[in-house]
Amino acid sequence: MQSDFVSRSRLYQQLRIKIVPMNETNTRQLSVDRFRKLHQSGCFVLPNPWDVGSAVYLEQLGFEALATTSAGFAFSRGLPDSVVAVPRDLMLEHVREIAAATSLPVNADFQTGYADEPEGVAESVSLCVGTGVAGLSIEDASGDSAVPLYDFELAVARIKAARAAIDATEIPVVLTARCEAWLVGQANPLQVALERLVAFAEAGADCLYAPGVRKPEEIDQLVKAIAPKPLNVLVSTGNRELTVSQLADLGVRRISVGSALANVAWGAFMRSAKSIKETGSFETFADAAPFGEVNGLFRGRVG
Repeated sequence: MQSDFVSRSRLYQQLRIKIVPMNETNTRQLSVDRFRKLHQSGCFVLPNPWDVGSAVYLEQLGFEALATTSAGFAFSRGLPDSVVAVPRDLMLEHVREIAAATSLPVNADFQTGYADEPEGVAESVSLCVGTGVAGLSIEDASGDSAVPLYDFELAVARIKAARAAIDATEIPVVLTARCEAWLVGQANPLQVALERLVAFAEAGADCLYAPGVRKPEEIDQLVKAIAPKPLNVLVSTGNRELTVSQLADLGVRRISVGSALANVAWGAFMRSAKSIKETGSFETFADAAPFGEVNGLFRGRVG
């Protein structure tokens, strides 16, 4: 029996098929199921850690799921937020690291899917599912300043390709489709987002997302247009006056913060460093988290 198993293992290795232990498979399925259930009713906050330490802390605070932030990760590596500066392999390594660092479901900020054409998106999505995530997002920003959003038909085809790639893995991770109309400065972002999010929902997206929307009445229109599918709203510096209870009352199911938490950390660091350089004072250290408290967060963990 043992020799048969070894023989099969060698054959699977030759075919580049990974044998996944049953308990790992069950854990993954439970994570995906938990993430899907969170989207079915109510409203939850999906905070965005930028490294393992921040992910561990957010889990200990009691959040129910996490999402990566492409910008927060890029800044931690001294890079700008772009698919050119942070290539696919580097992002996949980061997503895999975050997913392994926490028992919570993790959603990957997977930007454009690291491809323009649907076939390339499908390939990237398959690789992302393999990192252990419970969800991933694909956006419609082209990266071309002259035509900042992918053509409508191509944008829809890209979501269809992502859906098909996920289905082919037989791991039902949550597919979030993003319309970047507000972020790229479209003339009528609400109308563009309404048209695209409805089409993305019909193309197979499980959750819809238009980062940059601020006005409650516009959020209300988006919620109603895509119902019964859930809407994710980004809360950042531009709409920080919004509250969880207010967004829940509007029917928002999921709230993420993008790079905001990372930028808060950067803000504190930059102010303190500038103060040292410009005034010679170390008084800003009074606002530092106690060493023992931070160290205690990671007690028992090993590299």
